[in-house]
Amino acid sequence: MEGVGRPHHPQEDTIHSEELATALARAALEKKAFDVSILDMRELIAYTDIFVICCGTNRRQVRAIADAVLGMCKRDLQLLPEGVEGMEAGRWVLVDFGAVVVHVFDGPLRGFYDLDGLWGDAPRLAVPEVPEPTIAHPMP
Repeated sequence: MEGVGRPHHPQEDTIHSEELATALARAALEKKAFDVSILDMRELIAYTDIFVICCGTNRRQVRAIADAVLGMCKRDLQLLPEGVEGMEAGRWVLVDFGAVVVHVFDGPLRGFYDLDGLWGDAPRLAVPEVPEPTIAHPMP
């Protein structure tokens, strides 16, 4: 049963959780996040629909990825998070949008907590492709 016991969140009226997860993953990828996973948690837990999990190479990049996710949601979707944890330390930043929770890890901490393994029975959703930027060549 979808969303059993989970409170209704107003943003669910404006954007479907899968679309939101894809947009969040794309924002992370645009900041060079790697090892991106999108886990469908609807049949497993009641407090969220989807986890977006990704990595940054260092604390600065982890914070930049989380900032990009927050900025895109505010700017493009007029959506604010319900909570943000870990931004100061920059090793594991959790951004909670209710229906979708984004986890941005540095590599070692992602391996240590292994959310992908812990939730190994969660269906994986498609990760969006982000086109490589084109380099403009000067006219001869």
